[in-house]
Amino acid sequence: MTVFRSFRIHNDDTGHRAGIETVDTDALSPGEVLVKTAYSSVNYKDALAGTGKGRILRTYPLNGGIDVAGHVVASTDPSFREGDAVLCTGSGLSETRDGGYGEYARLDARWTIPLPAGLSLRESMIIGTAGFTAALAVLRMQDNRQTPSLGPIAITGASGGVGMLAIDIFSRAGYEVHAISGKADHFDFLRGLGASECIDRHQLVFSGKPMDSARFGGALDNVGGSTLSGLLPLVNPYGNVAICGNAGGIAFDSTVMPFIIRGVSLLGIASAGTARDLRDRIWQHLASDWKPQHLDRIATREIGLDELPGIFGRMLAGDSFGRTLVRIGNTI
Repeated sequence: MTVFRSFRIHNDDTGHRAGIETVDTDALSPGEVLVKTAYSSVNYKDALAGTGKGRILRTYPLNGGIDVAGHVVASTDPSFREGDAVLCTGSGLSETRDGGYGEYARLDARWTIPLPAGLSLRESMIIGTAGFTAALAVLRMQDNRQTPSLGPIAITGASGGVGMLAIDIFSRAGYEVHAISGKADHFDFLRGLGASECIDRHQLVFSGKPMDSARFGGALDNVGGSTLSGLLPLVNPYGNVAICGNAGGIAFDSTVMPFIIRGVSLLGIASAGTARDLRDRIWQHLASDWKPQHLDRIATREIGLDELPGIFGRMLAGDSFGRTLVRIGNTI
């Protein structure tokens, strides 16, 4: 048994509360792989869970953090040995089992990914769930015959963590990227990540027609709502719109016309439950041909466990920019 610090979330008769606590490894969720944590990250889902503003956790108490990377200190699964560098994203972390906001984490071997050659632990957590989600969109779109020749990829919510990494990853995969964001003061930054065009969402007017002149080969939509409704009529024949967020609302209006006239496909991107074989494929891409080239720019802040509450508040208030890396151990 080892005693360590963690950011732990409770919800009981006294209500929701969360903060730094001392726990021991015997209290961690069951699993085959015990990891000494090096890094985690902050995602919107983490902010919801840590503040109680969203119903993310299904059981309490749990350590927060849907991403984790570190070194194996003990394993009952022969696939992993002491000292191995590993990572895990989603897969029930900070939902049904203890997550990455602790100096130790115990993982299910089925979802523990050996750190691929070409990535450091730090880089893997700058990517984290956000970059994994963007790369899953690329994979699903390409599996459905998306190619650069169909035209540029529109990325909505481009100033967020998923959006920034998506610009970099789609560009690396050979696509022209058009970034859509309401934060025009960040356009130079987004161009530096690989966006060939930046579009102010406040000035983007959709016609409301069931079909309109096509201008995009496909899209990754982080927004939903009216933005998704407006994008669908603008997609070229047989293009794909991958949707992974709902910042603009969970409902959208559409017609069948983009689907039955142009053959447009709407693909759902649910990264948390991605099958293991797809996870392996995606992380290999992220360590090689799809590896983002601007990770140090995208990681706009690096914090410790004690600084999490302040970051959560800023993120939920819409006052965050780029990726926040959580430094827990001393490693690379």
